[in-house]
Amino acid sequence: MKRRTITDITRVEGHGGISVDIKDGKILDIKVNVYEGPRLVEQLVVGKSPRDVLNIVPRICGICSLSHRYAALLALEKALGVKVPKATEMARNLMLIGEILQSHVLHLYFLALPDFLGYGSSIDLIDNHEDLIMLSLGLKSFGYRMNQVLSGRMVHGENPVLGGFGLFPERSALLELKEKSQEFIAMVQSTIELFASFEFPVTYDKEITFMCLNPTDGEYAYLGDSVVVSDGTEWGIDDYKEYVKEYVVPYSSAKRAKYKGKPFTVGALARINLLGERLTGEAGRYYKSLYSNNWKANPLFTNLAQAIEVLHCLESVPKLVDRIIKLKEPGIVEAELDSGASVGAVEAPRGTLYHYYEIENGLVRSCDVVTPTAQNLDDIEKSLKIAGEQLISLDSMDKLESTLEMITRAYDPCISCSAHLIRINYTDKDS
Repeated sequence: MKRRTITDITRVEGHGGISVDIKDGKILDIKVNVYEGPRLVEQLVVGKSPRDVLNIVPRICGICSLSHRYAALLALEKALGVKVPKATEMARNLMLIGEILQSHVLHLYFLALPDFLGYGSSIDLIDNHEDLIMLSLGLKSFGYRMNQVLSGRMVHGENPVLGGFGLFPERSALLELKEKSQEFIAMVQSTIELFASFEFPVTYDKEITFMCLNPTDGEYAYLGDSVVVSDGTEWGIDDYKEYVKEYVVPYSSAKRAKYKGKPFTVGALARINLLGERLTGEAGRYYKSLYSNNWKANPLFTNLAQAIEVLHCLESVPKLVDRIIKLKEPGIVEAELDSGASVGAVEAPRGTLYHYYEIENGLVRSCDVVTPTAQNLDDIEKSLKIAGEQLISLDSMDKLESTLEMITRAYDPCISCSAHLIRINYTDKDS
């Protein structure tokens, strides 16, 4: 048996690797290994107050810190009987859109695009694709500006608090975001067209199960009280533990999850497949012109799905700002209870994120956090094995490895906030 080990996957957020076992020209097994140490956040918050929780759980991730904060807020406020005003809710939604925007931009331009253009990194794009780099930096900066206006800081903002905002964003700052978002809309359309021009060479899996929140307003949005699945089922987020079954594997420090005993996918591709018909404006036009059944079978279409979501986010900013500034500036709503239990869920950039808290006498008794990447890892392995079986006849093992890395990157796994260079180990073992 021959084993190829990609010790460190490059251009992903975190530290992980892929091992491939080959015998007699066939793929026996593929494993995605996560080397990051457990964060233990679920235990760190036990015995803490809800306000302390909001300072701790966003540190799970520097890319998706506001998604974690928002999911925690939804759970804690529901458990403690807090009902925030509509203006607060919409401003938080705007905050989430800003995080999705900046995260997708990071993935599309800096992590994924070099694969399709034949470069080793985004730095290598500068000489021949300076326009793309400048656009990406402008979009990234705008996303961080949205974070700053709404959460108080570019990263790990503390402004969203239990019951509202420490300081509600000023009207002038919101209007600035509205104006700036409109400047990028035309430019981002060229990015969608660029990704649409790339070949996604292999149809990997015709049985992918997709899952995402179902927004109650019937729009394409990132909040909902129920989960819709591509098999036609729908269930309330309070029942997530019955459907999203977490477990561990011996070769990785990250949790996994199954739905009805099988892998599933969350994230931009799941949202587009399940909610795409709800898209409006230019994002809706691109969806209608580009979408096909191939999007249900090939994880590489996640890149194109994210590009459409970037446009959707930009088009959503002016609408939300106009609605927010018409409302009275809200204050902070105080908690009515000191005990309770509830679930909060948001669509983070990489998919559905769940936070559960049980509170007793003002302190957290238990906590459960289920991240999107934990839900995607099984499907990543499944897609890699299917692709590997289709590509094993390639003369070049290097080509096989680069394709497997490309598929892994398409899922945009968020393992942590570091990246490492690749090192390939090639060993022969007796079967």
